[in-house]
Amino acid sequence: MTTGNDTPTLRVSGEDAELAARMDRELTAFNNAATGADDEAGLSVRVTDADGELVAGLTGWTWGGRAGINTVWVRAERRHEGWGGRLLRAAEEEARRRGCTEISVSSFSFQAPAFYRRHGYTDTGIRDGIPGGHVDHHFWKSLVTDPADTVRLVALVELPDAETGQRYEDAVLALLDRHGGRLERRLRTDDGRTEVHVIRFAGRAGQQSFMGDPERLALRATLGDAAPVTRVLTVQDV
Repeated sequence: MTTGNDTPTLRVSGEDAELAARMDRELTAFNNAATGADDEAGLSVRVTDADGELVAGLTGWTWGGRAGINTVWVRAERRHEGWGGRLLRAAEEEARRRGCTEISVSSFSFQAPAFYRRHGYTDTGIRDGIPGGHVDHHFWKSLVTDPADTVRLVALVELPDAETGQRYEDAVLALLDRHGGRLERRLRTDDGRTEVHVIRFAGRAGQQSFMGDPERLALRATLGDAAPVTRVLTVQDV
Protein backbone atom coordinates (compact mmCIF):
# COMPACT_ATOMS: atom_id res chain seq x y z
CA MET A 1 0.00 0.00 0.00
CA THR A 2 1.29 3.48 -0.92
CA THR A 3 1.26 6.12 1.80
CA GLY A 4 1.74 9.86 1.61
CA ASN A 5 5.34 9.43 2.70
CA ASP A 6 6.03 7.32 -0.41
CA THR A 7 4.93 9.99 -2.88
CA PRO A 8 7.89 11.07 -5.06
CA THR A 9 9.00 14.69 -4.87
CA LEU A 10 9.62 16.79 -7.99
CA ARG A 11 12.16 19.60 -7.59
CA VAL A 12 13.39 22.06 -10.22
CA SER A 13 16.84 23.58 -9.64
CA GLY A 14 19.90 24.90 -11.42
CA GLU A 15 22.99 22.81 -12.10
CA ASP A 16 22.88 19.46 -10.32
CA ALA A 17 26.20 17.63 -10.75
CA GLU A 18 25.04 14.60 -8.77
CA LEU A 19 21.92 14.24 -10.93
CA ALA A 20 23.90 14.68 -14.15
CA ALA A 21 26.38 11.96 -13.13
CA ARG A 22 23.58 9.56 -12.16
CA MET A 23 21.70 10.22 -15.41
CA ASP A 24 24.87 9.56 -17.42
CA ARG A 25 25.36 6.23 -15.66
CA GLU A 26 21.73 5.17 -16.07
CA LEU A 27 21.45 6.15 -19.73
CA THR A 28 24.82 4.59 -20.56
CA ALA A 29 23.67 1.31 -19.02
CA PHE A 30 20.38 1.48 -20.93
CA ASN A 31 22.10 2.29 -24.25
CA ASN A 32 24.66 -0.47 -23.77
CA ALA A 33 21.95 -3.04 -23.05
CA ALA A 34 19.91 -1.95 -26.08
CA THR A 35 22.79 -1.94 -28.57
CA GLY A 36 25.43 -4.29 -27.20
CA ALA A 37 28.02 -1.50 -27.50
CA ASP A 38 29.78 -0.81 -24.24
CA ASP A 39 32.85 1.15 -25.33
CA GLU A 40 31.69 4.70 -24.57
CA ALA A 41 34.68 6.96 -23.88
CA GLY A 42 35.53 10.63 -23.78
CA LEU A 43 37.76 12.24 -26.39
CA SER A 44 39.81 15.37 -25.72
CA VAL A 45 42.50 17.29 -27.55
CA ARG A 46 44.44 20.03 -25.69
CA VAL A 47 46.91 22.62 -27.01
CA THR A 48 49.00 24.62 -24.53
CA ASP A 49 51.69 27.28 -24.94
CA ALA A 50 55.15 27.39 -23.37
CA ASP A 51 53.64 28.70 -20.13
CA GLY A 52 51.11 25.90 -19.94
CA GLU A 53 48.22 28.21 -20.81
CA LEU A 54 45.42 26.81 -22.91
CA VAL A 55 45.65 27.79 -26.60
CA ALA A 56 42.92 25.55 -28.01
CA GLY A 57 40.88 22.51 -27.15
CA LEU A 58 38.35 19.99 -28.34
CA THR A 59 36.06 17.70 -26.38
CA GLY A 60 33.93 14.85 -27.66
CA TRP A 61 33.16 11.16 -27.38
CA THR A 62 33.37 7.78 -29.10
CA TRP A 63 30.90 4.91 -28.81
CA GLY A 64 29.80 1.99 -30.92
CA GLY A 65 31.95 2.83 -33.92
CA ARG A 66 30.79 6.44 -33.94
CA ALA A 67 32.44 9.66 -32.76
CA GLY A 68 31.06 13.06 -31.89
CA ILE A 69 32.47 16.51 -31.17
CA ASN A 70 30.93 18.49 -28.33
CA THR A 71 33.04 21.65 -28.21
CA VAL A 72 35.90 23.27 -30.16
CA TRP A 73 37.60 26.47 -28.97
CA VAL A 74 40.68 28.48 -29.94
CA ARG A 75 41.97 31.49 -27.96
CA ALA A 76 41.10 34.72 -29.78
CA GLU A 77 44.64 35.92 -30.42
CA ARG A 78 45.72 32.48 -31.72
CA ARG A 79 42.94 32.08 -34.26
CA HIS A 80 43.78 31.97 -37.98
CA GLU A 81 46.90 29.94 -37.17
CA GLY A 82 45.34 26.63 -38.21
CA TRP A 83 44.71 25.26 -34.73
CA GLY A 84 41.07 24.43 -35.45
CA GLY A 85 42.03 22.17 -38.33
CA ARG A 86 44.75 20.51 -36.27
CA LEU A 87 42.25 19.81 -33.50
CA LEU A 88 39.85 18.19 -35.96
CA ARG A 89 42.54 16.07 -37.58
CA ALA A 90 43.82 14.89 -34.21
CA ALA A 91 40.31 13.98 -33.03
CA GLU A 92 39.52 12.19 -36.29
CA GLU A 93 42.78 10.24 -36.16
CA GLU A 94 42.10 9.12 -32.59
CA ALA A 95 38.52 8.19 -33.49
CA ARG A 96 39.81 6.02 -36.35
CA ARG A 97 42.32 4.41 -33.99
CA ARG A 98 39.37 3.48 -31.77
CA GLY A 99 37.59 1.87 -34.73
CA CYS A 100 35.11 4.65 -35.50
CA THR A 101 33.79 4.97 -39.04
CA GLU A 102 32.07 8.36 -38.79
CA ILE A 103 32.01 11.56 -36.76
CA SER A 104 29.37 14.24 -36.17
CA VAL A 105 29.25 17.80 -34.83
CA SER A 106 26.86 20.74 -34.51
CA SER A 107 27.70 24.42 -34.97
CA PHE A 108 25.64 27.58 -34.60
CA SER A 109 25.53 29.78 -37.70
CA PHE A 110 27.55 32.46 -35.85
CA GLN A 111 30.24 29.93 -34.99
CA ALA A 112 31.97 27.88 -37.70
CA PRO A 113 29.69 26.00 -40.13
CA ALA A 114 31.88 27.01 -43.10
CA PHE A 115 34.93 25.71 -41.22
CA TYR A 116 33.42 22.22 -40.93
CA ARG A 117 32.36 22.19 -44.59
CA ARG A 118 35.94 23.04 -45.59
CA HIS A 119 37.12 20.01 -43.67
CA GLY A 120 34.79 17.59 -45.43
CA TYR A 121 31.77 17.65 -43.13
CA THR A 122 28.34 17.35 -44.78
CA ASP A 123 25.21 19.17 -43.61
CA THR A 124 22.55 16.78 -42.35
CA GLY A 125 20.00 19.30 -41.08
CA ILE A 126 19.38 22.51 -39.17
CA ARG A 127 17.43 23.61 -36.12
CA ASP A 128 16.16 27.17 -36.17
CA GLY A 129 14.98 29.41 -33.35
CA ILE A 130 18.44 30.23 -32.01
CA PRO A 131 18.53 33.75 -30.47
CA GLY A 132 19.43 36.53 -32.88
CA GLY A 133 17.86 34.77 -35.85
CA HIS A 134 20.59 32.12 -35.97
CA VAL A 135 20.32 28.38 -36.64
CA ASP A 136 22.11 25.27 -35.42
CA HIS A 137 23.79 23.30 -38.23
CA HIS A 138 24.32 19.54 -37.88
CA PHE A 139 27.21 17.88 -39.71
CA TRP A 140 28.49 14.38 -40.45
CA LYS A 141 31.72 13.03 -41.94
CA SER A 142 32.87 9.55 -42.91
CA LEU A 143 36.19 8.50 -41.40
CA VAL A 144 36.73 5.68 -43.90
CA THR A 145 35.87 7.26 -47.27
CA ASP A 146 36.94 10.41 -49.08
CA PRO A 147 34.38 13.19 -48.45
CA ALA A 148 34.89 14.34 -52.04
CA ASP A 149 33.36 11.04 -53.21
CA THR A 150 30.13 11.50 -51.24
CA VAL A 151 26.96 11.44 -53.36
CA ARG A 152 23.83 13.15 -52.06
CA LEU A 153 20.47 12.52 -53.69
CA VAL A 154 16.91 13.74 -53.44
CA ALA A 155 14.35 11.19 -54.61
CA LEU A 156 10.78 12.27 -55.43
CA VAL A 157 8.71 9.09 -55.16
CA GLU A 158 5.16 8.78 -56.50
CA LEU A 159 3.21 5.84 -55.04
CA PRO A 160 0.30 4.60 -57.23
CA ASP A 161 -0.95 2.59 -54.26
CA ALA A 162 -0.10 4.38 -51.00
CA GLU A 163 -0.20 1.41 -48.60
CA THR A 164 1.65 -1.01 -50.88
CA GLY A 165 4.16 1.64 -51.92
CA GLN A 166 4.97 2.63 -48.36
CA ARG A 167 5.64 -0.99 -47.39
CA TYR A 168 7.92 -1.32 -50.41
CA GLU A 169 9.85 1.85 -49.50
CA ASP A 170 10.20 0.65 -45.90
CA ALA A 171 11.85 -2.54 -47.14
CA VAL A 172 14.02 -0.91 -49.81
CA LEU A 173 15.32 1.92 -47.65
CA ALA A 174 16.37 -0.66 -45.06
CA LEU A 175 18.86 -1.98 -47.65
CA LEU A 176 20.80 1.30 -47.86
CA ASP A 177 23.24 0.50 -45.08
CA ARG A 178 24.70 -2.52 -46.84
CA HIS A 179 25.73 -0.23 -49.72
CA GLY A 180 27.18 2.59 -47.65
CA GLY A 181 24.00 4.62 -47.94
CA ARG A 182 22.16 6.63 -45.33
CA LEU A 183 18.62 8.00 -45.29
CA GLU A 184 18.87 11.56 -43.98
CA ARG A 185 15.22 12.59 -44.33
CA ARG A 186 11.97 10.90 -45.32
CA LEU A 187 8.96 13.12 -45.89
CA ARG A 188 5.41 12.18 -46.96
CA THR A 189 2.39 14.10 -48.21
CA ASP A 190 -0.88 13.98 -46.27
CA ASP A 191 -2.51 11.62 -48.77
CA GLY A 192 0.42 9.18 -48.46
CA ARG A 193 0.95 9.00 -52.23
CA THR A 194 4.16 11.01 -52.53
CA GLU A 195 7.41 10.78 -50.57
CA VAL A 196 10.65 12.74 -50.65
CA HIS A 197 13.86 10.98 -49.60
CA VAL A 198 17.20 12.65 -48.93
CA ILE A 199 19.87 9.97 -49.25
CA ARG A 200 23.66 10.03 -48.97
CA PHE A 201 26.10 7.43 -50.32
CA ALA A 202 29.78 7.25 -49.44
CA GLY A 203 30.54 7.01 -53.17
CA ARG A 204 29.04 6.50 -56.59
CA ALA A 205 29.81 2.78 -56.43
CA GLY A 206 27.52 2.46 -53.41
CA GLN A 207 24.66 4.12 -55.25
CA GLN A 208 25.14 1.80 -58.23
CA SER A 209 25.30 -1.34 -56.09
CA PHE A 210 22.12 -0.27 -54.27
CA MET A 211 20.28 0.20 -57.56
CA GLY A 212 21.39 -3.28 -58.66
CA ASP A 213 20.72 -4.99 -55.33
CA PRO A 214 18.95 -8.29 -56.22
CA GLU A 215 16.67 -8.02 -53.19
CA ARG A 216 15.58 -4.50 -54.20
CA LEU A 217 14.96 -5.63 -57.78
CA ALA A 218 12.97 -8.65 -56.63
CA LEU A 219 10.81 -6.54 -54.36
CA ARG A 220 10.12 -4.10 -57.16
CA ALA A 221 9.27 -6.87 -59.62
CA THR A 222 6.53 -8.20 -57.35
CA LEU A 223 4.70 -4.84 -57.43
CA GLY A 224 4.10 -4.64 -61.15
CA ASP A 225 1.96 -1.60 -61.97
CA ALA A 226 1.93 -0.63 -58.27
CA ALA A 227 5.70 0.02 -58.32
CA PRO A 228 6.66 3.58 -57.32
CA VAL A 229 7.72 6.07 -59.97
CA THR A 230 10.88 7.83 -58.81
CA ARG A 231 12.74 10.91 -59.99
CA VAL A 232 16.27 11.21 -58.59
CA LEU A 233 18.28 14.45 -58.39
CA THR A 234 21.93 14.70 -57.40
CA VAL A 235 22.35 17.70 -55.09
CA GLN A 236 24.99 19.47 -53.01
CA ASP A 237 25.06 22.03 -50.23
CA VAL A 238 25.09 25.72 -51.19
